[in-house]
Parts: sequence; structure tokens; C-alpha cells
Amino acid sequence: MILPFLVAAVAGYMLGSLPFGYLVARAHGVNIFEVGSKNPGATNVKRVLGARAGNLVFFLDALKGALAAIGAMGARLPIVLKYDLVDWGLPGINGQIAGADWLGVGIAGLIGGLLGHSFSCFTRFRGGKGVATGAGGFLVLAPLVTLVGGLLWVATFYLSRYVSLASILSAVSLPVTALVLGRPVVIVVFGVLVAAFVVVRHRTNIERLRAGTEPRFSRTTKQEAHKA
Repeated sequence: MILPFLVAAVAGYMLGSLPFGYLVARAHGVNIFEVGSKNPGATNVKRVLGARAGNLVFFLDALKGALAAIGAMGARLPIVLKYDLVDWGLPGINGQIAGADWLGVGIAGLIGGLLGHSFSCFTRFRGGKGVATGAGGFLVLAPLVTLVGGLLWVATFYLSRYVSLASILSAVSLPVTALVLGRPVVIVVFGVLVAAFVVVRHRTNIERLRAGTEPRFSRTTKQEAHKA
């Protein structure tokens, strides 16, 4: 029984390892590991190269997470979606099905995707902080929960202009929202793991937020990029 989980995790890791931030930046003649925060995530790419490049990286990184979960669950994806959409009054199914083994396999795939994104074997185990990849995968596993987190991200960002704070609060909201909406225990636990992963990856940002030195988001040039 453990084989599907291992296959999903390895496949997810290889997919997550695709360094889209690095590749997009190289296409613009920039080594993203040498500019700004030296992080290949969408935020740094957007600061250095502009909105179009940054949004493209965010989309591709989110797509990695979604495909890691979808690929692992395969034909079981509609089951999870129907379960989540029941909150909107749409036809649903017994919630117990959403907690079946295939949901766990999808989570295994996304865990692999997160690890691959943050510790890519193609970039000497360097990578992003997992926000976009985690969001893409969680959107597949629990759409409504992810929507709430996304709205919180937008509200926090536009009120504070801190990408890091928005990302942290959005991640922390996942297990809380999943619990409030009565999602399967496996989703709540996975939400806790994703939140912990994002918080740990943002530990330097948290230190700067506490010290009042965290830069607010603004587009900069390659020479002027701030830490993020």
C-alpha cells in the first residue's frame, strides 16, 4: 500500500524541481540567484524583471503544485472537487470518500512538489519558499479552503504591502479554515504541515518584520532590488 505514496512523492518532487523562476529569469539574461533576494520565487522575479515575468513564474509554480496533486489522484480528482463544492449548494457526495486513500496519495504528490520546488535537484537544492506551489496543490485538494486563503492574502498585501506577511497569514489560515468548514482530518493536518513549512521558509522575513526592516513590495531594477 505504501508504493503509490512513494511513487506520488517522487514524481511530485521531480515536477516541483523544475526551476521556472530560474529559467524565466535566464530567458531575460538574468541569473535570479545573483540579484535581489537571490530567491527564484515569483516575488523576486517580479521585483527584478517586472509584473509579466513575475506573474508567469507564479502561474507556472502554482501549476506544478496542481499537477503534482492531480497526477497523483488521477481519476479521483472529481471526487474531491464535488466534496468541496457541496458548500455552494452544488451536487455533492459523502464526505468520507474525500478522506479515502487517494486523497492521501494526492497529498503525497504535493508534499513532493513542495520539497522539489524549495530544494530543487536542478539548482543545487536551492529554491523558492513554496507559497505558489502549495497554493496550486491545495486548490486541487480543497478549493474553498484555498479561496479563503487567497482572499486573505490579497487583503493583507494591499493593506500592508508586505508579500511575506500576506503569504504567512494565508498559509496559517489553511488548517483553520479547513477545520471550520469540517474538512477531513487529513486535509486539516496537511494544512498544518503546509503552514509550518511556509513559516519556516519565511523565518528571515519574520525576523525583519519584527525588527521593522522588512521591505514593502515595489518593483526594482536588477541593481536596486531589495531583500525579500
